[in-house]
Amino acid sequence: MRYDLLLVGAGLFNAVIADQAARKGKKCLVVERRNHIAGNIYTECVEGIQVHRYGAHIFHTDNREVWDYMNSFAEFNRYTNSPVASYRGRLYNLPFNMNTFTRIWDDVTTPDQARKRIEEQAAEMAGRSPRNLEEQAISLVGRDIYEILIKGYTEKQWGRPCSELPADIIKRLPVRLTFDNNYFNDRYQGIPAGGYTAIVEKMLSHADLKLGTDFLGDRKALTDAADRVVYTGTIDEFYGSRLGNLEYRSLRFETELLDCGNFQGNAVVNYTDSTPAYTRIIEHKHFEFGTQPKTVITREYPAQWKPGDEPYYSVNDIRNSELYAKYRQLSEKEGGKVTFGGRLGLYKYMDMDDTVAAALELCRKIL
Repeated sequence: MRYDLLLVGAGLFNAVIADQAARKGKKCLVVERRNHIAGNIYTECVEGIQVHRYGAHIFHTDNREVWDYMNSFAEFNRYTNSPVASYRGRLYNLPFNMNTFTRIWDDVTTPDQARKRIEEQAAEMAGRSPRNLEEQAISLVGRDIYEILIKGYTEKQWGRPCSELPADIIKRLPVRLTFDNNYFNDRYQGIPAGGYTAIVEKMLSHADLKLGTDFLGDRKALTDAADRVVYTGTIDEFYGSRLGNLEYRSLRFETELLDCGNFQGNAVVNYTDSTPAYTRIIEHKHFEFGTQPKTVITREYPAQWKPGDEPYYSVNDIRNSELYAKYRQLSEKEGGKVTFGGRLGLYKYMDMDDTVAAALELCRKIL
Protein backbone atom coordinates (compact mmCIF):
# COMPACT_ATOMS: atom_id res chain seq x y z
CA MET A 1 0.00 0.00 0.00
CA ARG A 2 1.10 3.54 -0.72
CA TYR A 3 1.04 6.04 2.16
CA ASP A 4 1.05 9.81 2.29
CA LEU A 5 3.06 9.77 5.51
CA LEU A 6 5.40 7.33 7.21
CA LEU A 7 5.56 8.24 10.90
CA VAL A 8 8.55 6.75 12.69
CA GLY A 9 7.71 6.50 16.38
CA ALA A 10 4.29 6.10 17.98
CA GLY A 11 4.72 8.75 20.67
CA LEU A 12 2.69 11.90 21.21
CA PHE A 13 4.28 13.97 18.43
CA ASN A 14 3.48 11.51 15.66
CA ALA A 15 0.12 10.63 17.19
CA VAL A 16 -0.94 14.26 16.69
CA ILE A 17 0.36 14.12 13.09
CA ALA A 18 -1.59 10.91 12.46
CA ASP A 19 -4.80 12.40 13.84
CA GLN A 20 -4.51 15.59 11.85
CA ALA A 21 -3.57 13.72 8.67
CA ALA A 22 -6.61 11.45 9.00
CA ARG A 23 -8.84 14.51 9.24
CA LYS A 24 -7.38 15.63 5.91
CA GLY A 25 -8.01 12.24 4.32
CA LYS A 26 -4.32 11.25 4.34
CA LYS A 27 -3.09 7.69 4.81
CA CYS A 28 -0.43 7.11 7.47
CA LEU A 29 1.77 4.20 8.41
CA VAL A 30 3.18 4.38 11.95
CA VAL A 31 6.16 2.20 12.85
CA GLU A 32 7.36 1.80 16.42
CA ARG A 33 10.42 -0.01 17.74
CA ARG A 34 8.84 -0.74 21.12
CA ASN A 35 6.01 -3.22 21.55
CA HIS A 36 3.52 -0.52 22.59
CA ILE A 37 2.27 2.87 21.49
CA ALA A 38 2.48 6.23 23.31
CA GLY A 39 6.26 6.42 23.72
CA ASN A 40 7.38 7.74 27.09
CA ILE A 41 3.86 8.79 28.11
CA TYR A 42 2.73 5.15 27.98
CA THR A 43 0.44 4.21 30.85
CA GLU A 44 -0.98 0.81 31.77
CA CYS A 45 -3.58 -0.24 34.30
CA VAL A 46 -2.35 -2.21 37.32
CA GLU A 47 -4.84 -3.04 40.09
CA GLY A 48 -7.08 -0.27 38.80
CA ILE A 49 -4.19 2.26 38.87
CA GLN A 50 -2.88 4.03 35.77
CA VAL A 51 0.88 3.47 36.00
CA HIS A 52 3.20 5.91 34.20
CA ARG A 53 5.81 3.41 32.99
CA TYR A 54 8.43 5.98 32.00
CA GLY A 55 8.16 8.53 34.77
CA ALA A 56 5.59 11.06 35.92
CA HIS A 57 3.79 12.97 33.17
CA ILE A 58 1.57 15.83 34.30
CA PHE A 59 -0.03 17.74 31.46
CA HIS A 60 0.18 21.51 31.91
CA THR A 61 -0.03 24.41 29.47
CA ASP A 62 -0.93 28.06 28.94
CA ASN A 63 -1.91 27.29 25.35
CA ARG A 64 -5.71 27.16 25.10
CA GLU A 65 -5.62 25.57 21.64
CA VAL A 66 -3.45 22.72 22.93
CA TRP A 67 -5.55 22.27 26.07
CA ASP A 68 -8.81 22.11 24.12
CA TYR A 69 -7.26 19.72 21.61
CA MET A 70 -6.11 17.28 24.31
CA ASN A 71 -9.45 17.50 26.08
CA SER A 72 -11.17 16.39 22.87
CA PHE A 73 -9.68 12.93 23.51
CA ALA A 74 -10.12 12.60 27.29
CA GLU A 75 -11.45 14.37 30.32
CA PHE A 76 -8.67 15.77 32.50
CA ASN A 77 -8.94 15.82 36.28
CA ARG A 78 -7.93 18.66 38.61
CA TYR A 79 -4.58 17.16 39.68
CA THR A 80 -2.11 19.86 40.73
CA ASN A 81 1.58 19.00 40.74
CA SER A 82 2.87 19.66 44.28
CA PRO A 83 6.03 17.57 44.72
CA VAL A 84 7.77 17.09 48.05
CA ALA A 85 11.54 16.93 48.57
CA SER A 86 13.13 14.56 51.07
CA TYR A 87 16.56 15.54 52.43
CA ARG A 88 18.14 13.64 55.31
CA GLY A 89 14.75 12.48 56.51
CA ARG A 90 13.13 15.92 56.48
CA LEU A 91 10.43 16.90 53.99
CA TYR A 92 10.21 20.20 52.12
CA ASN A 93 7.61 21.60 49.74
CA LEU A 94 8.45 22.39 46.13
CA PRO A 95 8.75 24.67 44.27
CA PHE A 96 10.70 27.03 46.54
CA ASN A 97 7.98 28.89 48.44
CA MET A 98 7.16 30.13 51.91
CA ASN A 99 6.39 26.60 53.10
CA THR A 100 9.93 25.67 52.04
CA PHE A 101 11.61 28.69 53.58
CA THR A 102 9.89 28.42 56.96
CA ARG A 103 10.91 24.77 57.07
CA ILE A 104 14.57 25.48 56.25
CA TRP A 105 14.94 28.54 58.50
CA ASP A 106 13.19 28.43 61.88
CA ASP A 107 13.49 32.21 62.32
CA VAL A 108 11.89 33.04 58.95
CA THR A 109 8.12 33.52 59.00
CA THR A 110 7.40 36.36 56.55
CA PRO A 111 8.05 36.91 52.84
CA ASP A 112 10.31 39.88 53.61
CA GLN A 113 12.43 37.79 55.97
CA ALA A 114 12.72 35.03 53.35
CA ARG A 115 13.73 37.47 50.63
CA LYS A 116 16.37 39.05 52.86
CA ARG A 117 17.80 35.65 53.88
CA ILE A 118 18.13 34.58 50.25
CA GLU A 119 19.78 37.90 49.33
CA GLU A 120 22.20 37.61 52.26
CA GLN A 121 23.28 34.13 51.20
CA ALA A 122 23.43 34.98 47.49
CA ALA A 123 25.75 37.89 48.33
CA GLU A 124 28.72 35.52 48.41
CA MET A 125 28.55 35.67 44.61
CA ALA A 126 28.38 39.47 44.48
CA GLY A 127 30.52 40.92 41.70
CA ARG A 128 31.31 37.48 40.23
CA SER A 129 29.87 35.93 37.09
CA PRO A 130 28.77 32.33 37.74
CA ARG A 131 31.15 29.91 36.05
CA ASN A 132 29.14 26.75 36.67
CA LEU A 133 25.78 25.47 37.88
CA GLU A 134 26.79 25.56 41.54
CA GLU A 135 27.73 29.23 41.44
CA GLN A 136 24.66 30.06 39.36
CA ALA A 137 22.35 28.37 41.88
CA ILE A 138 23.96 30.11 44.85
CA SER A 139 23.68 33.46 43.10
CA LEU A 140 19.95 32.87 42.62
CA VAL A 141 18.79 31.22 45.87
CA GLY A 142 21.72 31.15 48.30
CA ARG A 143 23.75 28.31 49.74
CA ASP A 144 21.21 26.66 52.08
CA ILE A 145 18.60 26.02 49.40
CA TYR A 146 21.32 24.94 46.99
CA GLU A 147 22.81 22.42 49.44
CA ILE A 148 19.46 21.00 50.59
CA LEU A 149 17.29 20.98 47.47
CA ILE A 150 19.48 21.34 44.38
CA LYS A 151 22.98 19.89 44.72
CA GLY A 152 22.39 16.19 45.36
CA TYR A 153 19.41 15.86 43.04
CA THR A 154 21.14 17.65 40.17
CA GLU A 155 24.38 15.68 40.51
CA LYS A 156 22.45 12.41 40.42
CA GLN A 157 20.42 13.61 37.44
CA TRP A 158 23.43 14.61 35.34
CA GLY A 159 26.05 12.21 36.70
CA ARG A 160 28.66 14.86 37.43
CA PRO A 161 29.39 17.52 40.11
CA CYS A 162 27.45 20.77 39.91
CA SER A 163 30.79 22.57 39.76
CA GLU A 164 31.39 20.84 36.40
CA LEU A 165 27.96 21.55 34.91
CA PRO A 166 27.35 24.65 32.78
CA ALA A 167 25.70 27.58 34.54
CA ASP A 168 23.01 28.01 31.90
CA ILE A 169 21.35 24.68 32.79
CA ILE A 170 19.53 26.72 35.45
CA LYS A 171 19.18 30.20 33.97
CA ARG A 172 16.56 30.91 36.60
CA LEU A 173 15.10 29.24 39.68
CA PRO A 174 11.56 30.08 40.75
CA VAL A 175 11.31 31.72 44.16
CA ARG A 176 7.71 32.09 45.27
CA LEU A 177 7.13 34.30 48.31
CA THR A 178 3.68 32.82 48.93
CA PHE A 179 2.44 29.62 50.58
CA ASP A 180 1.67 28.05 47.19
CA ASN A 181 2.84 24.50 46.45
CA ASN A 182 1.59 24.41 42.85
CA TYR A 183 4.73 23.58 40.87
CA PHE A 184 3.50 25.03 37.58
CA ASN A 185 2.31 28.53 36.76
CA ASP A 186 0.27 27.43 33.73
CA ARG A 187 -3.47 28.10 33.60
CA TYR A 188 -4.35 24.50 32.69
CA GLN A 189 -3.15 21.34 34.41
CA GLY A 190 -4.33 17.81 35.01
CA ILE A 191 -4.15 14.08 34.35
CA PRO A 192 -6.36 12.37 31.72
CA ALA A 193 -8.93 9.91 33.00
CA GLY A 194 -8.01 6.49 31.66
CA GLY A 195 -4.35 7.37 31.11
CA TYR A 196 -2.30 8.70 28.21
CA THR A 197 -2.23 5.45 26.25
CA ALA A 198 -5.99 5.73 25.62
CA ILE A 199 -5.48 9.24 24.18
CA VAL A 200 -2.73 8.12 21.80
CA GLU A 201 -4.81 5.09 20.80
CA LYS A 202 -7.61 7.42 19.68
CA MET A 203 -5.18 9.64 17.80
CA LEU A 204 -3.77 6.64 15.92
CA SER A 205 -7.12 4.96 15.29
CA HIS A 206 -7.19 5.74 11.54
CA ALA A 207 -3.51 4.92 10.85
CA ASP A 208 -1.90 1.60 10.05
CA LEU A 209 0.42 0.56 12.86
CA LYS A 210 3.44 -1.73 13.06
CA LEU A 211 4.85 -2.33 16.54
CA GLY A 212 8.18 -3.99 17.24
CA THR A 213 9.46 -2.61 13.95
CA ASP A 214 12.91 -1.07 13.60
CA PHE A 215 12.71 1.57 10.89
CA LEU A 216 16.48 1.70 10.50
CA GLY A 217 16.58 -2.05 9.86
CA ASP A 218 14.22 -1.76 6.88
CA ARG A 219 14.66 1.88 5.96
CA LYS A 220 14.49 1.69 2.17
CA ALA A 221 11.33 -0.39 1.88
CA LEU A 222 9.49 1.65 4.48
CA THR A 223 10.62 4.99 3.07
CA ASP A 224 9.74 3.99 -0.51
CA ALA A 225 6.18 3.21 0.62
CA ALA A 226 5.45 6.83 1.60
CA ASP A 227 5.62 10.29 0.11
CA ARG A 228 7.01 11.82 3.25
CA VAL A 229 8.67 10.65 6.49
CA VAL A 230 8.32 12.20 9.96
CA TYR A 231 11.10 10.80 12.14
CA THR A 232 11.04 11.14 15.93
CA GLY A 233 14.02 8.95 16.80
CA THR A 234 17.51 10.26 17.52
CA ILE A 235 18.79 12.34 14.62
CA ASP A 236 22.37 11.07 14.95
CA GLU A 237 21.22 7.44 14.75
CA PHE A 238 19.26 8.28 11.59
CA TYR A 239 22.56 9.26 9.98
CA GLY A 240 24.46 6.28 11.33
CA SER A 241 26.26 8.56 13.83
CA ARG A 242 28.61 9.43 10.97
CA LEU A 243 29.54 12.73 12.63
CA GLY A 244 29.76 11.21 16.11
CA ASN A 245 27.29 10.35 18.86
CA LEU A 246 25.19 13.00 20.50
CA GLU A 247 25.04 12.57 24.28
CA TYR A 248 21.92 11.72 26.24
CA ARG A 249 20.97 10.86 29.80
CA SER A 250 19.05 7.68 30.40
CA LEU A 251 16.75 6.46 33.17
CA ARG A 252 16.10 3.18 34.92
CA PHE A 253 12.81 2.41 36.63
CA GLU A 254 12.00 0.00 39.45
CA THR A 255 8.26 -0.50 39.86
CA GLU A 256 6.60 -2.34 42.74
CA LEU A 257 3.05 -3.31 43.60
CA LEU A 258 2.66 -2.87 47.36
CA ASP A 259 0.04 -4.39 49.61
CA CYS A 260 -0.84 -1.09 51.28
CA GLY A 261 -3.24 1.69 50.47
CA ASN A 262 -0.91 4.68 50.74
CA PHE A 263 2.89 4.52 50.64
CA GLN A 264 4.03 8.17 50.75
CA GLY A 265 0.94 10.36 50.64
CA ASN A 266 1.99 12.24 47.50
CA ALA A 267 2.36 11.43 43.81
CA VAL A 268 5.98 12.62 43.61
CA VAL A 269 8.67 12.75 46.30
CA ASN A 270 12.13 13.92 45.19
CA TYR A 271 15.22 12.66 47.02
CA THR A 272 17.72 15.49 47.09
CA ASP A 273 20.48 13.77 49.11
CA SER A 274 23.43 12.29 47.25
CA THR A 275 22.03 8.96 48.49
CA PRO A 276 19.85 7.03 47.77
CA ALA A 277 20.77 6.68 44.09
CA TYR A 278 17.22 7.29 42.86
CA THR A 279 16.03 10.85 42.32
CA ARG A 280 12.37 10.33 43.10
CA ILE A 281 9.62 7.91 44.01
CA ILE A 282 6.32 8.13 42.15
CA GLU A 283 3.14 6.78 43.73
CA HIS A 284 0.86 6.56 40.72
CA LYS A 285 -2.56 6.33 42.36
CA HIS A 286 -2.29 9.89 43.69
CA PHE A 287 -2.39 11.29 40.14
CA GLU A 288 -6.04 10.28 40.07
CA PHE A 289 -6.86 10.52 43.79
CA GLY A 290 -7.08 6.73 43.94
CA THR A 291 -8.56 4.80 46.86
CA GLN A 292 -7.54 1.30 45.72
CA PRO A 293 -6.52 -1.15 48.48
CA LYS A 294 -3.06 -1.56 46.92
CA THR A 295 -0.58 0.93 45.52
CA VAL A 296 2.11 1.02 42.82
CA ILE A 297 5.37 2.93 43.29
CA THR A 298 8.26 3.57 40.91
CA ARG A 299 11.80 4.50 41.89
CA GLU A 300 13.53 6.53 39.18
CA TYR A 301 17.29 6.17 38.71
CA PRO A 302 19.26 8.45 36.35
CA ALA A 303 21.75 6.47 34.28
CA GLN A 304 24.71 7.09 32.04
CA TRP A 305 23.64 6.62 28.43
CA LYS A 306 25.51 4.58 25.85
CA PRO A 307 24.51 3.56 22.30
CA GLY A 308 21.78 0.94 22.53
CA ASP A 309 20.28 2.39 25.74
CA GLU A 310 17.02 4.30 25.78
CA PRO A 311 17.74 8.07 25.49
CA TYR A 312 15.57 10.32 27.65
CA TYR A 313 17.27 13.70 27.93
CA SER A 314 19.54 15.56 25.54
CA VAL A 315 22.76 16.99 26.97
CA ASN A 316 22.65 20.48 25.49
CA ASP A 317 26.16 21.67 26.27
CA ILE A 318 28.37 23.47 23.75
CA ARG A 319 29.88 20.32 22.24
CA ASN A 320 26.55 18.60 21.67
CA SER A 321 24.79 21.73 20.44
CA GLU A 322 27.49 22.21 17.82
CA LEU A 323 27.27 18.56 16.77
CA TYR A 324 23.48 18.72 16.55
CA ALA A 325 23.76 21.80 14.31
CA LYS A 326 25.87 19.73 11.91
CA TYR A 327 23.25 16.98 11.83
CA ARG A 328 20.59 19.61 11.15
CA GLN A 329 22.64 20.75 8.16
CA LEU A 330 22.59 17.17 6.90
CA SER A 331 18.83 17.01 7.34
CA GLU A 332 18.34 20.07 5.15
CA LYS A 333 19.64 18.01 2.23
CA GLU A 334 16.70 15.59 2.46
CA GLY A 335 14.74 17.70 0.01
CA GLY A 336 11.57 17.73 2.08
CA LYS A 337 11.25 13.96 2.12
CA VAL A 338 12.19 13.62 5.81
CA THR A 339 11.13 15.87 8.70
CA PHE A 340 12.53 15.47 12.21
CA GLY A 341 10.33 16.03 15.24
CA GLY A 342 9.91 15.34 18.94
CA ARG A 343 12.50 15.71 21.67
CA LEU A 344 14.91 13.20 20.12
CA GLY A 345 14.60 14.35 16.50
CA LEU A 346 14.99 17.99 17.55
CA TYR A 347 17.50 17.20 20.33
CA LYS A 348 15.85 19.33 22.99
CA TYR A 349 13.70 18.92 26.07
CA MET A 350 10.01 19.39 25.29
CA ASP A 351 7.08 19.32 27.68
CA MET A 352 3.98 17.56 26.41
CA ASP A 353 2.22 20.80 25.49
CA ASP A 354 5.29 21.95 23.53
CA THR A 355 5.23 18.61 21.72
CA VAL A 356 1.57 18.95 20.78
CA ALA A 357 1.99 22.58 19.70
CA ALA A 358 5.03 21.72 17.55
CA ALA A 359 3.19 18.82 15.92
CA LEU A 360 0.13 20.96 15.16
CA GLU A 361 2.38 23.62 13.66
CA LEU A 362 4.12 21.02 11.48
CA CYS A 363 0.71 19.78 10.30
CA ARG A 364 -0.16 23.29 9.12
CA LYS A 365 2.98 23.24 7.00
CA ILE A 366 2.93 19.75 5.50
CA LEU A 367 -0.77 18.85 5.24
